[in-house]
Amino acid sequence: MSDLERVLAPVRERVTPDADEREAMEAATAALESRTREAVADLPVDADVLRVGSTGRGTWLPDDRDIDLFVRFPTSIDREQLETYGLAVGRAVLPEGHEEYAEHPYVTGAFRGFDVDLVPCYDVDDAGDIRSAVDRTPFHAAYLDARLDDDLRTDARAFKQFLTGIGAYGSDLRTRGFSGYLAELLVLEYGGIEPLLRAAADWQPPVSLDPEDHGSREFDDPLVVIDPTDPGRNVAAVCAAENVARLQHYARDLLVTPRAALFFRDDPEPVDPATVRAYLARRETTAVAVTFDAPDLVEDQLYPQLERSLDGVTGLLDRHGFTPVRATAMADARGVLLVELAVDSLPAIERHDGPPVDVRAHAEGFYEAYADDDSAYGPFLDGDRYVVERPREHTDAAALLESDAVFGAALGAHVETALEDGYGVLVGDEVAELAGEFGVELARYVDPRV
Repeated sequence: MSDLERVLAPVRERVTPDADEREAMEAATAALESRTREAVADLPVDADVLRVGSTGRGTWLPDDRDIDLFVRFPTSIDREQLETYGLAVGRAVLPEGHEEYAEHPYVTGAFRGFDVDLVPCYDVDDAGDIRSAVDRTPFHAAYLDARLDDDLRTDARAFKQFLTGIGAYGSDLRTRGFSGYLAELLVLEYGGIEPLLRAAADWQPPVSLDPEDHGSREFDDPLVVIDPTDPGRNVAAVCAAENVARLQHYARDLLVTPRAALFFRDDPEPVDPATVRAYLARRETTAVAVTFDAPDLVEDQLYPQLERSLDGVTGLLDRHGFTPVRATAMADARGVLLVELAVDSLPAIERHDGPPVDVRAHAEGFYEAYADDDSAYGPFLDGDRYVVERPREHTDAAALLESDAVFGAALGAHVETALEDGYGVLVGDEVAELAGEFGVELARYVDPRV
């Protein structure tokens, strides 16, 4: 037995739900399915109930207490009817549940300690004929059910746990990692977790996998896995290049030094304000943070807006010469756009290069624009081109962020609205106060790891 297999064997056992948990899951699912069929029977259309997701095909992790039930409706009904009937069934089955919205509304709630999603979809004949993204899910379930044996199911759980341990599991738009379906397809494609990890360690992105040989498609992603049920879709489209690289890094790490600890890493301990202040003092940088009331959005809507806004604010600071070093976005009740700067104040003037003198039209226009500007030095010649030294509009990073210029950055729409309602700017040691609310996030920031 290899060193890696000696580590994988107890991991496989640890990630397999025990008999009591499996029995509870099966009993809860059976009761929910019965309730759902009864609710469907009261509708004026025929529909069936399908159990999908990892609990449906036995690839769920212990304590991953999610049950996904789909109600498939005929394509003869329109979208409005689908939503009406789907919500009626959801409310009947989960009377204490609440509505959520993906491409259309569905009901989510709790039942016997399990989290339940009850989702309506269309009963289409082919995944290429879907009317909404959820219509694919039954095809995914059927494809994997027909191909995963007990050993592959166990290895799929182990791989999901590995991705969880390294922080790359989840296709939500905050994580942008590997979905459960993608993880299972990769284990199936390579024939187990060990050959998958050995292959990933040598990947040279872009990597393209086509399990059903559908033929090449044009996808601009670091990892391409053609959906075996829908050749027009890349299952790995949401997976960020950073998470593909993270899998490669830790696959190599595990192969060199096999250890179970990589599968079960905990969040770092939250830092306190003193740690943040010491971090900034040691680096001799200045942190600035824009803080605001976080928009009331689900994470899949909020985090893309935060990332867009962080890019916009970082770009604004960079264009004005404040040299961002690193940046991060955080959200709880407050949203935070944190940027660490190498430079927080600048001279009163800035150099502005004009065109070469021999580019006559542009050169004359530049010269004339500044010839009578008493606030500028020049125009003068530096080599063959005109140059001026003109007053700098913003000499202080915090003042820049406190000015209306921040609204000229490329902000997410909801974040921009939140800033219009009022925001604050923390500078230097003031940023340390965020440790009370964002201690774990700042722990990751002050001690970054792959």
